[in-house]
Amino acid sequence: MKGIYFINERISFEGFSKEESIQMQEQAIKNFLSVQNIQVVTLNPHQLNEYYSIPHALLYDLKKENSQFDCLVYYSLPAIADFIYTYPAKWLILKSFFKEIINVDKSSDFTIQQVI
Repeated sequence: MKGIYFINERISFEGFSKEESIQMQEQAIKNFLSVQNIQVVTLNPHQLNEYYSIPHALLYDLKKENSQFDCLVYYSLPAIADFIYTYPAKWLILKSFFKEIINVDKSSDFTIQQVI
């Protein structure tokens, strides 16, 4: 399977600092990717991190690539909620590039949303 993952670098979870929240998201997602044998795809060779932190940039790169991927992985709904509720049409377009949207929040035992 090939996937892309998103980390929100601007949010703090459970009272942790932003840096600790980034590490927590990245660790949980990387553990999931490893267990599920998902290969991370890098669309833009110039991006600084292996993950995306700006949904608009991800959408731009996906449109440019014009390919379907197996999954988009993110930590939890609060990590992506601002984008979903502020730009619902763009969220639908972004989701259309993936077969599954996966939430790996430790309290939810990996929530998988099939994209139809």
